[in-house]
Amino acid sequence: DGCGHTVLGPESGTLASINYPRTSPNSTVCEWEIRVKPGQRVQLKFGDFDIEDSDSCHSSYLRVHNGIGPNRTEIGKYCGFGFQMDGLITSKSNEVTVQFMSGIHISGRGFLAAYSTTDKSDLITCLDNASHFSDPEFNKYCPAGCVIPFADISGTIPHGYRDSSSLCMAGVHAGVVSNTLGGQINVVISKGIPYYEGSLANNVTSKVGPLSPSLFTFKTSGCYGTLGMESGVIPDSHITSSSILEWPNQTGQVNIWKPENARLKRIGPPWAAFISDEHQWLQIDLNKEKKITGIITTGSTLAEHYYYVSAYRILYSDDAQKWTVYREPGMGKDKIFQGNTELYQEVRNNFIPPIIARFFRINPLKWHQKIAMKVELLGCQFSIGRAPKITLPPPPQHKNDEKIADFMDDFIHSVKTSLQTDKTTFTPEIKNTTVTPSVTKDVALAAVLVPVLVMVFTTLILILVCAWHWRNRKKKTEGTYDLPYWDRAGWWKGMKQFFPTKSAEHEETPVRYSSSEISHLRPREVPTMLQTESAEYAQPLVGGIVGTLHQRSTFKPEEGKEASYADLDPYNSPIQEVYHAYAEPLPVTGPEYATPIIMDMSSHPSTPLGAPSISTFKAAGNQAPPLVGACNKLLSRTDSASSAQALYDIPKGQPGPGSAEQLVYQVPQSVAHPTVSQDE
Repeated sequence: DGCGHTVLGPESGTLASINYPRTSPNSTVCEWEIRVKPGQRVQLKFGDFDIEDSDSCHSSYLRVHNGIGPNRTEIGKYCGFGFQMDGLITSKSNEVTVQFMSGIHISGRGFLAAYSTTDKSDLITCLDNASHFSDPEFNKYCPAGCVIPFADISGTIPHGYRDSSSLCMAGVHAGVVSNTLGGQINVVISKGIPYYEGSLANNVTSKVGPLSPSLFTFKTSGCYGTLGMESGVIPDSHITSSSILEWPNQTGQVNIWKPENARLKRIGPPWAAFISDEHQWLQIDLNKEKKITGIITTGSTLAEHYYYVSAYRILYSDDAQKWTVYREPGMGKDKIFQGNTELYQEVRNNFIPPIIARFFRINPLKWHQKIAMKVELLGCQFSIGRAPKITLPPPPQHKNDEKIADFMDDFIHSVKTSLQTDKTTFTPEIKNTTVTPSVTKDVALAAVLVPVLVMVFTTLILILVCAWHWRNRKKKTEGTYDLPYWDRAGWWKGMKQFFPTKSAEHEETPVRYSSSEISHLRPREVPTMLQTESAEYAQPLVGGIVGTLHQRSTFKPEEGKEASYADLDPYNSPIQEVYHAYAEPLPVTGPEYATPIIMDMSSHPSTPLGAPSISTFKAAGNQAPPLVGACNKLLSRTDSASSAQALYDIPKGQPGPGSAEQLVYQVPQSVAHPTVSQDE
């Protein structure tokens, strides 16, 4: 009467003292006999051990024996509060006896232990949680029987489980391992989340949990997708049932709860059986063999009809004629799956190992009021290589036809016997027996090398083209003053033809030329190349080179009506394209009248441009303004005017160029003069 929670599986299991983790009653005893496959040995690991040792392990203790029966031999006898067992207790055979004796005592939780075969070196117990391990990812082996009432888990898949949750119990909830078989888990630790949802899955209830610093999830095969009930991939004609509930409502309209209504999350009534007994079923045709790893069910989802199925069996078939009831490996009875506890909640159950079948049946065994449910199947595609064709050998040459017939019957019977397999839930082990020819390696190698070589040669060609292009550009730019290529007149003039014609009132960016470009032009080409739209207000660009001019040498008439800044067309004469050397347009808000500056290009060695250039301006009154300064010789960066004379725009309302009394022209000398600075 001292046995507590116990699950003894074929390869692993869990055992605990009565009332664990509370104090066990006095004068109780329990013995567990553990057997594994012959040739294997048993290892035992304690998750918790707390047995009172008031009399030196005389009345209360735990004893482990090699073997079973009268010939068993003792491995060890253990007792003590908070006893820490270092390592594992290993047997010498495939049989072990564990004996628990509880005498007169006051306190002590008892014990909880797990066992497995010795090939499971990473065995843990049902009490281990993620916080016991520091690695961000690790593999462990969970024993059978870890669905224990005194452990809690919080969370669900795919979001993850709180780090305080039992690893193995969460693995059962997630469908990674079976509670009756145990199994390997691959755990991944990550950052926690503020809230953990609760759900019911595989007879394990996950509770809602608060924020935690970390969480854990499981790596799986990924075969947990929906198979088409909710999405409608499975047509209505492939969903059938044993019976259909039909009943009239208060208005006299007949309600039919057909099997095609059994789609998860579908709005409206579910499928319901006309008769509620254990012979009813809902059948789904998947059209071809699929790998089915789980099922999700709900009740009617109608508040006025509180119907749901609380327990059911699963059957499967390849031809819808011969059906196999799902059983877990090593179990001699059908597996009963826990269904819903109310009509709304989605409950998941996993199949370990998965089912490989085309036809799938749900057989309700327990229900609330009526059999009604909605369903979704989980899994993935299943593909297997085709079986080789059977080629019959030529029969022996017998004249007697009966002997030939007997030979054929014997051969076919032998073939059937060799290919016959039992309908079990074990996933068949598929081994690749196809010999890969050596040519495959060469083809794969060529498939990799050819694109790589093509990319390499293409890259080399692009590098050579870019180098050639860069070399040509470098030659063209020799002798320039680091001006960008888009600032050259040739490029800009070529691009101007693609732009719409600008109005006269808009300004245009001036064009600059280097001395080396002008030197390569014929005299006849220079005026044409140097023409551009005149800037309404210009300032010289000769700061620091022509020392006699201020940085802004622009003038405005002082008599008469002051020009308006808003006047966009201050001249009556047509606009002429005159290039003003070293001049840039002023902002639109600048002075209305500007004096273009024409520099003398007579000193340029390769440009014979006739008469010297002149500088014009309009002074106040009829008197000629004093000479501001003499021009120094231009340095290497020099631009010239389009001709020996510049055409000047006439302000509105003023006499034409023939009025000599209004305009006075000063001709600067080509020789250097002392620099004189005078304010305007």
